Amino acid sequence: MRKMTALIAGGVGYVLGSRAGRERYEQIRSAALQLKSNPKVQQAAEVAKEKAPVIKDKVSGVADSATSKVKGSSSDDQSTTVEPTVDTTVTTGTGYPPA
Repeated sequence: MRKMTALIAGGVGYVLGSRAGRERYEQIRSAALQLKSNPKVQQAAEVAKEKAPVIKDKVSGVADSATSKVKGSSSDDQSTTVEPTVDTTVTTGTGYPPA
C-alpha cells in the first residue's frame, strides 16, 4: 500500500513539476488512462475492494490485542526498576579494545 502511494505521489509530482511541457503531460495521462482501463487492473482493484473490510478487521484485531498486551505488561512492571549500564572499556581508536 505504501509503495503504491509513493508511486502515485511520485507520478503526480513528476507531472506537476515536469518541464517537458504539455506533450509529455499528455503522454503520461494517456498511459495512466490505458493502465486504468486495463481489465487486469480493474479486476485487481475489485479484489482489493472486496478484501479491504476483512483486512481492516484483522488489523483492528491485532492492534487491539497488542494494545491490551502493552497495557497489561505496563501495570505489572511498575515496581521494577532498570538500572542503566555504562561501558567503560577503553578503546585504541580502532574500535577494538587494547590487547
